Amino acid sequence: MRYFAQKENADLIYISEKENAEFLWAIGDTVSTSLVKKLFEAGQALGERMNRKLLRDFRLYMLVGGMPQAVDEYIKTNNFRKVDAVKRDILSLYEDDFKKIDATGRLSVLFDAIPAQLNKNASRYQISSVLDSGWSDKMLELIAELKDSKTVLISYHTNDPNAGMANNKDLTKFKMFLCDTGLFVTLMFKDKDFTENIIYEKLLNDKLSTNLGYLYENVVAQILAANGNELFYYTFANPISKHNYEIDFLLARKNKLCPIEIKSSGYKTHKSLDAFSQKYSDRILWKYLVYTKDLCKDQDIICLPVYMAQFL
Repeated sequence: MRYFAQKENADLIYISEKENAEFLWAIGDTVSTSLVKKLFEAGQALGERMNRKLLRDFRLYMLVGGMPQAVDEYIKTNNFRKVDAVKRDILSLYEDDFKKIDATGRLSVLFDAIPAQLNKNASRYQISSVLDSGWSDKMLELIAELKDSKTVLISYHTNDPNAGMANNKDLTKFKMFLCDTGLFVTLMFKDKDFTENIIYEKLLNDKLSTNLGYLYENVVAQILAANGNELFYYTFANPISKHNYEIDFLLARKNKLCPIEIKSSGYKTHKSLDAFSQKYSDRILWKYLVYTKDLCKDQDIICLPVYMAQFL
């Protein structure tokens, strides 16, 4: 996550601390993070009112993002349309830089397709549906260029989920996320002249009638990467369905695994976590469901509100 703190003169400074310094500081809240961390460590619920307030603040962060220009514009104007214009300028600069790296424009196409690819809920980024060319050494180079640009995050599929996942990742099977979720929101609606305030307002109040699971996946990927985690996911066959089971993220802790499933709603269904637990019970340390309700436990699954993902 890109976090910003507000100094006395209202300038914004980049903060690299992973737990305490966050977007809330920029909007004047210097208390919530430390309190939420204590409750997380104690395994204590926050209560419906506080959870609702923190979720709204977190969705505000998701909409604005962490780019200094976007945060500054929001603080000065409180106008989502103006914030969106700033983010569109940043995306345009990205595209200019991509063209300097690859004059064919393929990097820009790969980048622009990230929201649509995640929205497909497919088990990987499907290059063949974005570009005519298939896999090649050149395509691997382009993906590496995107990753090195620090504009995207790549989560690789691990072929053998264990504490040594880096040794079993599939370079041709991956998902891509944006490093800044605020930019991701703008890229989601790039086909419009501007992202209307009503869309932002509905997203902010969790009333937009679309499946936003991929948006929450992006912000969790951003949080995990900011905390120094390499990103991995895992899919495996569901014997009674055409849809595979999928663990959205896997963390290695103490020679064990911590599987994470992301939900954009408050429902506590977790079929993939359950199936993974049966298949790899001896490899699991903790299991997490990241969602939009209050902290609780569902048997041996820890259900975390999304704003607590920063403490994993």
